[in-house]
Amino acid sequence: MKIAVEGCMHGDLDNVYATLLHLQEVENMKIDLLICCGDFQAVRNEKDLESLNVPPKYRSMNSFWKYYSGEKVAPIPTIFIGGNHEASNYLWELYYGGWVAPQIYFLGFAGVVKFGNVRIGGLSGIYKRHHYYSGHYEKLPYNEQEIRSIYHVREYDVHKLMQVEEPIDIFLSHDWPVGITDYGNLKNLLHQKPFFEEEILEGTLGSQPAAELLGKLRPSYWFSAHLHCKFSALVQHREGGPSTKFLALDKCLPGRKFLQIVDIDSQPGPYELLYDEEWLSITRKFNSVFPLTRKRANFSDAKLDIHGCRQFVKNKLQTRGCKPFEFVHTVPYHNPSQFNANYFPYGHCRNPQTEALLKFLDLQYLLDNTAELDELSRSPGSFFSTGSLDNDSEDIPIDDVDDVELNEADDAET
Repeated sequence: MKIAVEGCMHGDLDNVYATLLHLQEVENMKIDLLICCGDFQAVRNEKDLESLNVPPKYRSMNSFWKYYSGEKVAPIPTIFIGGNHEASNYLWELYYGGWVAPQIYFLGFAGVVKFGNVRIGGLSGIYKRHHYYSGHYEKLPYNEQEIRSIYHVREYDVHKLMQVEEPIDIFLSHDWPVGITDYGNLKNLLHQKPFFEEEILEGTLGSQPAAELLGKLRPSYWFSAHLHCKFSALVQHREGGPSTKFLALDKCLPGRKFLQIVDIDSQPGPYELLYDEEWLSITRKFNSVFPLTRKRANFSDAKLDIHGCRQFVKNKLQTRGCKPFEFVHTVPYHNPSQFNANYFPYGHCRNPQTEALLKFLDLQYLLDNTAELDELSRSPGSFFSTGSLDNDSEDIPIDDVDDVELNEADDAET
């Protein structure tokens, strides 16, 4: 199976797909799957731009809306995770994963799927210590703090991924696992990005939860983005044990190393994207303790037996099949002749894919459960954290020449 791995998409689907189609023609090969490691920017209309954390002058429709509307169809099946520049309102609709457009699948805030017999897992967002133990308390319309915290990795999602026991072939994260620089060409990395050195020495360049997942899951491949440079590493988990090939890629710009083709051992095609039985079992077990305030999740309250969940899911998949529920439009798409966000719905929209999946798993829909403890979720007094609440000091300084102006804004996260 030939998989194209792409770093930060930044909404530039047209150029990425054009590059891949050209590559297929020149190299006389077929690319089976495109994987994007975050900052995908699934912006459907002007209203979505209000949930995209970039300074207003950088907010642009780009090209995703064409694929959402049906004007274009992705020529290659695509799987992506979220980064820290996303239409977070749309991704929240599909918290558990789902089609953002035909042929383009969001892996969810955390998730595992199968593409053919290749098992792909991922964790969306970036790690920030002071939000890690909070629940998913953010509610539309996002305020200046929530538009950032919505994409910060949470313990709840990492905990679910830590329950995975069956082998993972490919894992995706937007930011790098902390410590990964010990396993690659550090000298060359610091030549490209000398300002990384202090954080590497401090052990703060990257995500601690991602490092824990790397040690637990030990996937064959781990792909990341976020830091706008190419970096490879080989992690040997123990002497004579399995190893993980790590690759981080740049963003989609001319002359940048944002794309790589990887050959993965697999069964012969054609390939389909399918639900993963073990992951749906984990989802079923822990959905009852989904934290929707700033309070930390209480995992001991997840009373369902995992073996019972597995048998339940197995039976359901045998009856229905393993294909994800079909894509459905939930809001109007961008019309180039109209530039008015007021025409679009306001607030949370229930996505039929998510409703169907939860009904299939016999689970309650919680994503708009704002009636309980709305005051708690927004009250600083209820904030469970370990560390500073200062959002202006939370960001990794990434000084790409073409990013400098953007980094001078309030939120310099790459």
